[in-house]
Amino acid sequence: MTNLEKYDQLFLRAFRVKPEDLPTLKYRGIPLWDSLGHMDLMGDLEETFQISLSTVDVLDFSSYEKGKEVLAKYGVEL
Repeated sequence: MTNLEKYDQLFLRAFRVKPEDLPTLKYRGIPLWDSLGHMDLMGDLEETFQISLSTVDVLDFSSYEKGKEVLAKYGVEL
């Protein structure tokens, strides 16, 4: 499984959305992506990609697309 597939699966599992919804997915844009859902996602990302996100990056992780930019800072190629 590629890193992009892993990334997508985390969103699909956490927020129960369809793959076609991912590109427009934003924090607080759906009920499940609230503050608790956000922190669960951050923990899953850290575990899956074996990284430790800074507080600034956790706060900056505001959408599916922005998340790709954040992970790139940690050397995660999607």
